[in-house]
Amino acid sequence: MPKPDAQTQIELEAAAFRRLQKHLMEDRTDVQNIDMMNLAGFCRNCLSRWYQEAAADRGIEITKDEGREAFYGMTMDEWKANYQTDATPDKQEEFKAAFEENVTKKG
Repeated sequence: MPKPDAQTQIELEAAAFRRLQKHLMEDRTDVQNIDMMNLAGFCRNCLSRWYQEAAADRGIEITKDEGREAFYGMTMDEWKANYQTDATPDKQEEFKAAFEENVTKKG
């Protein structure tokens, strides 16, 4: 199979990103960000920050809240009211341990 040209590659990557975004924002609202962080080391907030950073790389300045709203499709207050639940102490401890381990590795 021939490798796609550069524009097609960008379009394929963008389509995959949009599908991931839809999956996380519409299909799996039951999955909490802390669960994603504990399992995969990234969450919706990370994706929205990467979006913000990509914009900045292109000279487009957007705030953290604007980046989140662009990814979430709503404000964080709306997301929290509709979908976010409190993290259990066990999940918080798992997150803290993973964060400390990650800092130690990079240290």
